[in-house]
Amino acid sequence: MEAHDPELKKELDATLHARRELGEEYESALVDSFLEKVGQRLDTVVDRRVRRRLAEQQTVLARGARPRQSAEANFGERFGFGIISLVLAVPLSAIAVVNADLVGLTVTWLGIVGVNAAHAARGWPWLRGRGETSDWED
Repeated sequence: MEAHDPELKKELDATLHARRELGEEYESALVDSFLEKVGQRLDTVVDRRVRRRLAEQQTVLARGARPRQSAEANFGERFGFGIISLVLAVPLSAIAVVNADLVGLTVTWLGIVGVNAAHAARGWPWLRGRGETSDWED
């Protein structure tokens, strides 16, 4: 996603203008709508990057070489995963609070932290068993 996405800037301007026109009673709906558009934009960018990365890996494998994970690619994957987690955390938190108050919010955030910790732990070799191999690694 570009640093200054003109489409998202237009959407934000339109949302702020609508908020001024409609008043505070529609603020929540306007914010939800804008966040949904941001989430869709993020999904599009992430999908494009994933497809490009898969195509690169398939090309490397077709040539008989072994794919290499660069530090930059690992950072991009972790960063994207973190951003998506935070974007999804907003509506999940709202749903949890409405349905189960503080207990629901706590369980939701423990789940979000757990998923992110598990994703981050994939790169920690000391957490893997010694001598064990995975079907996912070659």
